[in-house]
Amino acid sequence: MPNIPTELKYTDDHEWVRTEADGTMTVGITDHAQSKLGDIVFLELPPVGRKVEGGDAIGVVESVKAASDIFSPLSGEIIAVNADAVETPEEVNDNAYDTWLFKIKPAAGAPSGNGLLSAAAYAELVG
Repeated sequence: MPNIPTELKYTDDHEWVRTEADGTMTVGITDHAQSKLGDIVFLELPPVGRKVEGGDAIGVVESVKAASDIFSPLSGEIIAVNADAVETPEEVNDNAYDTWLFKIKPAAGAPSGNGLLSAAAYAELVG
């Protein structure tokens, strides 16, 4: 059974999303994604201040096996990136749910969290 915390939401693209008290969203990649990728060696994250649309490819995670795009789960503005994760990308392998990649402030009027999967739905997706 994959590690899928129930308090988080998920995307079809294997990102996890945590809604913070201030309405911003913290995003990382799932344990399932990091285990399929293997040893992660490089992260390219979007610049702070970048305006993004939900579904946009906004970064890259590279492993010894493959490179995969990181997608924005919703429309908004990137307000923070995890510089520590860029410096030590292997941290994502060690604990995918403690190693966030970026934070996004949802655009005004943008549906926040629509289309995100529950833990149960994500578990079914990765089966």
